[in-house]
Amino acid sequence: MAPVVQITDIHKIYDSGEIPVHAVRGVSLDIHRGEMVALMGASGSGKSTLMNVLGCLDRPSRGTYLLDGINIAELGRNELADLRNQKLGFVFQGFNLLARTTALENVELPMLYGRHRKHSAREIRERAMHCLEIVGLANRYDHFPNQLSGGQQQRVAIARGLVNEPQVLLADEPTGNLDSRTSVEVMGVFQKLNEQGITIVMVTHELDIASFCKRNLILRDGVVVRDELVSNRSIAEHETRRLKEAEAAAKLIAHNAA
Repeated sequence: MAPVVQITDIHKIYDSGEIPVHAVRGVSLDIHRGEMVALMGASGSGKSTLMNVLGCLDRPSRGTYLLDGINIAELGRNELADLRNQKLGFVFQGFNLLARTTALENVELPMLYGRHRKHSAREIRERAMHCLEIVGLANRYDHFPNQLSGGQQQRVAIARGLVNEPQVLLADEPTGNLDSRTSVEVMGVFQKLNEQGITIVMVTHELDIASFCKRNLILRDGVVVRDELVSNRSIAEHETRRLKEAEAAAKLIAHNAA
């Protein structure tokens, strides 16, 4: 089966200043359906630029990118926007939820923005509710973002990324604004989605978060320097249990000390 993401000799050069910035330098890689991949690297390594290319938010300066077999270089601006809407889902560090819009309405948004709307209002609402059920937030469908915890807001963002049934879910530092326990819970959502066959690519600078993925790509100076399978993968369910046990033990110690 052909890779869902196939990039060959991708370069990205920014000419904004006197000296061009070569952010990505000849990266080639395949990502197959059902993979869960972490893009890692220090600031300036090129991981965010590469993610923008994968998300069709930025065109490469040269090289070939096939998304689900479609060459993005052959698409015009509107066609590229349609491809993004149909084939990709996005999850961001800052959640990017509309403050005056309920969880359900936030999830519905990608289905409303497409130029070729194919679903009725009822179908859109049912699909959005289903996605909230997938991330365990169906009982919060009528809540506004300020009525939800950070972890719940990120779950809504994940549901929004899923609503158009994308080929690939792209997550940019999805746990960056969350505490350790909530981060593990969110990674548990990603792992369950991946078990259902959804392809996930995420940018992270945290080794412990990358350990929940199946494959790690490490970038340095715009080049992939390591591409490795995670041999001792963290399982969110187990890690959540460990954190709860540690919290209970700490409370017991504090109580006995008092």
